Amino acid sequence: MPAFLLTGAAGFIGHWVARQLLDGGAEVVGIDNLNDAYDPRIKTWRLARLQHRSGFRFTRVDIADRAALDAVSATAPFDAVLHLAARAGAPRSVEKPHSYITANATGTQNLLDLCTARGIPKLVLASTSSVYGGGNPLPLSEEGDTGRPRSPYAASKRAAEALAHAHHHVHGLDITVLRYFTVYGPAGRPDMSLFRFIRWIREGVPIVLHGDGSQSRDFTYVADVARGTIRAAAPLGFEVINLGSSAPVELREALALIEECLGRRATILPEPVQRVDVRATWADIGKARRLLGWEPTTALQEGIERMVKWYLDNREWARKLVLS
Repeated sequence: MPAFLLTGAAGFIGHWVARQLLDGGAEVVGIDNLNDAYDPRIKTWRLARLQHRSGFRFTRVDIADRAALDAVSATAPFDAVLHLAARAGAPRSVEKPHSYITANATGTQNLLDLCTARGIPKLVLASTSSVYGGGNPLPLSEEGDTGRPRSPYAASKRAAEALAHAHHHVHGLDITVLRYFTVYGPAGRPDMSLFRFIRWIREGVPIVLHGDGSQSRDFTYVADVARGTIRAAAPLGFEVINLGSSAPVELREALALIEECLGRRATILPEPVQRVDVRATWADIGKARRLLGWEPTTALQEGIERMVKWYLDNREWARKLVLS
């Protein structure tokens, strides 16, 4: 049976990737440092849903610690590394840029070196649509300009992509870079807009809305993204591939769907658009269809319904999570 080293296993997407791998009979060694980039209590919740599963083993490791990585990788041969660990969040990266560089760039280099040293044939690198900045035509193609990031987070992820390409060129490691577009779903990050909207509306708290809500996002359901991530473990050489819904929706439309699901109206507290934000994201997913045989299958309304149900089922503790 295949074996994977999964970084960021307690993260939002990592948790879903682990579930799908285990459902398929794979062995998964998960690592995560459970950092405080967002409230770690939800990471602990996700991890608890994995630790009872047959075929899953977890070690708390910081990917910036090369010696600790070496110790974990010495325990088993791996068919691939699925590298989803990262310090996430564009706004917070403005406050702590060095921690993003350490996690996202140095950590990635450590994993690239590990693959070559241990003879692991494949690395999948999770990246982000944030690398496109705000000046590219829509829909966003993998060939677009990534030289003008708008946040230290985006810059650190673009650096990770560049390091991956250099490593492939020098060492021949098979690498697929996946650019994720606004991933959402149950047990998602509490610092992201849809989670916040659900909680604020349910708890009767005014919603902080940056701008007028007309900005659009290519919301992509987490289980679809996890499926694409696993497919990207196939041999491809070096490729950069968008994973998105290719169906952008305005924030105010997503907000209306949440209101409908909860049966409550939002009280909106408008604030200026953040400088790190872009006006719109929209993925060209032709390459994902062609190389991975992948496309999303979950409509936004269905995904939001599942997300709202998860929040209501876990409201006793989820309403206490820190949102920033």
